[in-house]
Amino acid sequence: MIILHFWRVMWGIINRELLRFLNQKERFISALVRPLIWLFVFAAGFRAALGLAITPPYETYILYEVYITPGLVGMIQLFNGMQSSLSMVYDREMGSMRILMVCPLPRWFLLICKLIAGTVVSILQVYVFLAIAWFYEIQPPEIGYVYLFPALILSGLMLGALGLLLSSFIKQLENFAGVMNFVIFPMFFMSSALYPLWKMKESSLLLYNLALYNPFSQAVELIRFALYGQFNQYAFLVTLGAFIVFMLVAIWGYNPSKGMMVKKGGK
Repeated sequence: MIILHFWRVMWGIINRELLRFLNQKERFISALVRPLIWLFVFAAGFRAALGLAITPPYETYILYEVYITPGLVGMIQLFNGMQSSLSMVYDREMGSMRILMVCPLPRWFLLICKLIAGTVVSILQVYVFLAIAWFYEIQPPEIGYVYLFPALILSGLMLGALGLLLSSFIKQLENFAGVMNFVIFPMFFMSSALYPLWKMKESSLLLYNLALYNPFSQAVELIRFALYGQFNQYAFLVTLGAFIVFMLVAIWGYNPSKGMMVKKGGK
């Protein structure tokens, strides 16, 4: 009976997040427009700046677009993780999570359910983006789409856990936009999502080291290798370790007697 209660709560949270996402068509479109603009528009400029793929043949011409596609997949999950945590701040103050947080079920379980729900939504976004990219001649091996799925689960959980961690420090919804920009843009631009690490090392050793130890970089590398049917053990271990750390701190932050909630007077 207890297991049934846990399952009902988990499915209810996941189903609610899916329905919210499907009903908010603007959110779905914006989640796709952002990486597609990078893929179709900005890639041309970066391709020339990096000295990659500026002459035919056509296979060489799309080299940079092929390179950044895993980075844009990571971008989708990064922004979705932050968007999910934004909704968490709202729900915690005046939405459904305000009620769920006082139910008899453990709070850590509710946070994990919310995290899983956000990850499911991000994976749906990723596969729709890859379907569009396929028509743009970005066609990894078919087996790569299968290998990619577990990598997306881990990277989505890690980035979602980071969002939950941030939301535990934020009391007011108005403060979240500034925190998001402070975290998202440094993580994204100081990573291997847009530029190869060896190119960074040529220009700045400091930037290279920052990107190398950026958890988002390793999530992108995990995705990049998986998309082409390979396994990057180092990226996997770093992403898994970051997820565990972020999740534990987030659970502590939401503890009403020990975490950030008690310090801020939250519930």
